[in-house]
Amino acid sequence: MPRAFITGITGQDGQHLAEFLHGKGYDVFGMVKGQNNPRVAGLIEEMPWVETVSGDLADLPSLVAALEFVQPDEVYNLGAISFVALSFTQPELTANITGLGVLRMLEAIRMVGGTYNNPIRFYQASSSEMFGKVRETPQTELTPFHPRSPYGAAKVFGHDITVNYRESYGLYACSGILFNHEGPRRGLEFVTRKVTNAVARIKLGLQHELVMGTLDTKRDWGYAGDYVKAMWLMLQQDQPEDFVIATGETQTVRTLVERSFAEVGIEDWERYVRRDPKFDRPAEVDLLIGDSTKARTKLGWEPEVDFDSLIKMMVANDLALESAKSARRLGG
Repeated sequence: MPRAFITGITGQDGQHLAEFLHGKGYDVFGMVKGQNNPRVAGLIEEMPWVETVSGDLADLPSLVAALEFVQPDEVYNLGAISFVALSFTQPELTANITGLGVLRMLEAIRMVGGTYNNPIRFYQASSSEMFGKVRETPQTELTPFHPRSPYGAAKVFGHDITVNYRESYGLYACSGILFNHEGPRRGLEFVTRKVTNAVARIKLGLQHELVMGTLDTKRDWGYAGDYVKAMWLMLQQDQPEDFVIATGETQTVRTLVERSFAEVGIEDWERYVRRDPKFDRPAEVDLLIGDSTKARTKLGWEPEVDFDSLIKMMVANDLALESAKSARRLGG
């Protein structure tokens, strides 16, 4: 069976990808950092077939040891400091993990990969945040980067060093420039899940308001379960190439909020929403919309879940979660 090694396996994309690859018959290994990582227990309970391996993107020897142990056919580097707002308060950490962590993994693959009959194939999780202050709309694989956050800048380095190792050492290394992709597994700190969870809690009488930054920002939002399929497809091609993965449709944060409230039957949503400038970024990315023509043509990839279905899925999940939590509190 093919063997896959995933960094960031406890995150949204890591879990979706692990499920997808397991369904394809892969042996799935996930890198975890530190002892008694609180998120690992939940992962193993849900996915007992995942084998966890110790490693740290800040430590090259640990990555070499992990690769030597796993002997993977494919490496998916999804691990990162991935919350854009945090990158402004911890820019050095973001640069070290989100940027230099890619370099360390590539170097580990270069050191270890040559010992196998089948060289390791590498996927790097690049981001639409690299486009930042966009030079053209929509954005393609050829659109110049202009990152507007330490996170975006670190992702540009990770993307460019992946290209460099591909061209310098002949590694099968490619990047997926993924636009925003969400789902019920999204962390509560991200705007989509912050909104759908707050809407569920307001509906259940557990919360009274939703405090937001700007509502005018526009994003190209898709479903994470669709996007991990594109990651896998990229590593099945004869030659490594980079691909934009996006729906090609854009929505404002205002639309996200309005439709989330509509899902629970609340039409006068404005009375529950309060604007607070503390949630504004020092440098905002106003508009992101991707052109995934290359992926649709060469990979045969298409998004299956549209924006309305995504919101419906996330609100329903948060209603169920918050209702269960409330019932446990009342029962206990």
